[in-house]
Amino acid sequence: MRLLLVEDDATLSGRLCVELEQAGFAVDVAADGIDAEFMGKSEPYAVVVLDLGLPRRPGLDVLRHWREAGNPVPVLILTARDAWHEKVDGFKAGADDYLGKPFHTAELIARLQALLRRGIARPPGPLRNAGLELDEDTQTARILATGETVDLTGIEFRLLRYFMLHPGRVLSKTRLAEQVYDFATEHDSNVLEVYINRLRRKLGRELITTHRGQGYAFGSGRA
Repeated sequence: MRLLLVEDDATLSGRLCVELEQAGFAVDVAADGIDAEFMGKSEPYAVVVLDLGLPRRPGLDVLRHWREAGNPVPVLILTARDAWHEKVDGFKAGADDYLGKPFHTAELIARLQALLRRGIARPPGPLRNAGLELDEDTQTARILATGETVDLTGIEFRLLRYFMLHPGRVLSKTRLAEQVYDFATEHDSNVLEVYINRLRRKLGRELITTHRGQGYAFGSGRA
């Protein structure tokens, strides 16, 4: 899943970027409100972490502008621990959740995963589909029929998770690349095919079908 992190504290931003990538997100970073607003409008993010105290344009204005433009991306705002009024203003502007500073990254990741589940009506618990169970903490897949646990690379994990969140749907190479790679990585469709073939070798060739000229589909759509 592709995530936009909007935070002007370079130390905090750098640490969060590493930890979010380790948790399986492709992370883009914006350090001010104007850049954040542009990136949020022009890129298909799955979720946004938005600090409110930003240079050049306040985070609340950024959020309001997104919502006024019809952008429904889930947004978790970061606030000062005791700034209750910021939480209220954030919800009024269209925020989906908030987290007070300082915070533990584990809680941030858990809240982001909850927002993503909510957006696709996904029930709590491990992600299961087409005979697989995905462990988002260890970034491994378990084949339910045999109990075998399969290790995944970071990109394999992001790709498989996106497939499993959209079972049975034909997903174009462009859409997959937008969610698997961050802004700084070149979106090479040939490289994407390499990772799809790796998943097929590890988990079974029948799990991911090719639709010529359209893209790929995962599983049958049944959990």
